[in-house]
Amino acid sequence: MSVALVRIGVMEILADTLRHVEQQLGEALGAAFGTDELRRLDEASVMSLVAAAAGVVHQAEALLVATVAEVQERADVAPFAERPTTRNGCRSMTELVQRTTRESGRTVADVLRAARAIRRPVSPSTGEVLPAEYPAMREAAAAGLGLDALAAVAGALDAASCAPAARAAADLELAASARGLGAGGGPAPDADELRLQAQVWAMYLDQDGAEPREFRAMRKRALTVGVCRDGIVPVRGNLLPEVAAQLQRLFDSVLNPKGDGPETPTGPRFADDEPVAPHEDSADLRSRAMKQHDALAAILAVAARSGALPTIGGAAPTLVVSVDARDARSGRGHAHIDGCDEPVSLGVARQVACAGAVERVTTDAGRILAIDILDRVFAAHQRKAISLRDGGCVIPGCHVAAAWCEIHHVVEHAAGGPTHTDNGVLLCWYHHRTLDSSGWRVRMRNGVPEVRGPSWWDISTQWRPTTKSPVRLRHAVRARSPGG
Repeated sequence: MSVALVRIGVMEILADTLRHVEQQLGEALGAAFGTDELRRLDEASVMSLVAAAAGVVHQAEALLVATVAEVQERADVAPFAERPTTRNGCRSMTELVQRTTRESGRTVADVLRAARAIRRPVSPSTGEVLPAEYPAMREAAAAGLGLDALAAVAGALDAASCAPAARAAADLELAASARGLGAGGGPAPDADELRLQAQVWAMYLDQDGAEPREFRAMRKRALTVGVCRDGIVPVRGNLLPEVAAQLQRLFDSVLNPKGDGPETPTGPRFADDEPVAPHEDSADLRSRAMKQHDALAAILAVAARSGALPTIGGAAPTLVVSVDARDARSGRGHAHIDGCDEPVSLGVARQVACAGAVERVTTDAGRILAIDILDRVFAAHQRKAISLRDGGCVIPGCHVAAAWCEIHHVVEHAAGGPTHTDNGVLLCWYHHRTLDSSGWRVRMRNGVPEVRGPSWWDISTQWRPTTKSPVRLRHAVRARSPGG
């Protein structure tokens, strides 16, 4: 019997087996979704079904990896016109596998990584079938090891710089552990635990340690700010781990501050006796990514006003927004940011002007006739007092701490509002930016901030005093307590 006939016979057996398995799985799905049989089972029976279903998934994943490895082998040795990728109109193995399986890009990357680890390539010179890169993991895959485990081991060991013998030893140990046959005994680890074991092995075997990776990372570190298109500026780059960790800590500081601040018994006293604690059911529809963008805006604003950054032309790195006075008065038109070609809304100019200084330049046919500087920045001592009074963003349900907030002129400076503690409240960047459109309103009453929320927050839309200051909240509790 020829080799070709044997291959056809094996292929037919595989195809028939898979069709039979698919048919049986269809019947199982019908029983699971079409009846109430699962509800009638006891907990032990349901858990056994969970384990059995996971076992089927792992075996199917191993078979998928094996078939993709065969496709990869053919793509590597065939002429360009005869490659599976070319025949199917795909530019790469990734596209071919993703189109065929309809899996996510991340899953396809894991499949290809696992396939490279367990496939047995053919020598182009002798035609001999060579051993797999990780023979023990190949045997584990044949025993039903799933995709996550295969990709976890291959990814960790591929990144390690070590001798082939050391890599083979790690392959044996990790494969045994994955099958529940490790030296320590016990059940087989899950994929995350196996990934951790593989990373430990990789660090142990990599005699050069993390230095080569660090050199590569230093070469690849980058951060670019793109060109504004449709009101959005793309940011791309690669951060070093410590830079990313510091940025994440700053994000956490802005988005998840401590609820209680330190006691300041010697601080200022305030006239109101019963401030209302903030409601916690204020809906915030921003995604995590949006919140991190707004946190970055707050971080940049704090850094710019810190005075610790180098100057530009003798001045602090100040955001410059320009707007025609007629547009500012009419509320129609656009503003412009220095360094950005695309116009921005007047709301941007109002927010920047509210928290900063305004320089009025009078011109005539392009000639500068006069410059008037209106300093509307709250002084450091005013910021401290307002921070103590408000405790953070005054919008109920917002937890941005005082240090990350901007100070909003409740009565606009252009309308005669003074730069005074009785006219300034803390707002986070997001609520300051959206104050005119979000439905929230802020006013001052006897020097105390009050808010009126949208109807979905408070159907009565009443003005309510608000604070996040633990001192004022504690003072209000004492005032309401018997004998307080």
